[in-house]
Amino acid sequence: MAKKTASVRMRATGRNWIAYLCETLVTSGVMPTWEAATYLTENLFGEKPNPRLLTPSTPHETTAQLLQRLYQPIADSAARDSNLAAISKLHVFTDISLTGNTAVLVVYLPGPHQSEQLLLLDAVKAWDLVFEDAESFNAWAEERYRSILHALQRVLAEFTDDVLSPAV
Repeated sequence: MAKKTASVRMRATGRNWIAYLCETLVTSGVMPTWEAATYLTENLFGEKPNPRLLTPSTPHETTAQLLQRLYQPIADSAARDSNLAAISKLHVFTDISLTGNTAVLVVYLPGPHQSEQLLLLDAVKAWDLVFEDAESFNAWAEERYRSILHALQRVLAEFTDDVLSPAV
């Protein structure tokens, strides 16, 4: 019984990432609510490999679009939660592979004349990025969110330390 209580407590602190992604798709004007819910359901749950990524006439674009729609809102959430400066931003890059792992990179762009920082390098087989249920997807998304957030906090702390350090 204690295990279940801990599990419920842990879930309560996590975000409902599916609802968050759906809301992001709708508020950004990408698609209406019913279409966003259907899109996420069809692409996140079901059989492996995901037939919707392997059968279109433009599989590279379809895969890149799905990964952007998954990772960018997670990265944006981490940026907001770390109080990122308005001039700075996070960008998601993908290097799509239809036969192996696709590279997804989340990069911190601090502003002009400052070096970019890699926050996340995720290697995923996009067509196998299918989940059993909402809880497993939320755990996957939360893991990436926390990874990006912690990396961003480290980078921002290093930048603050550099700025506050006396010049030699």
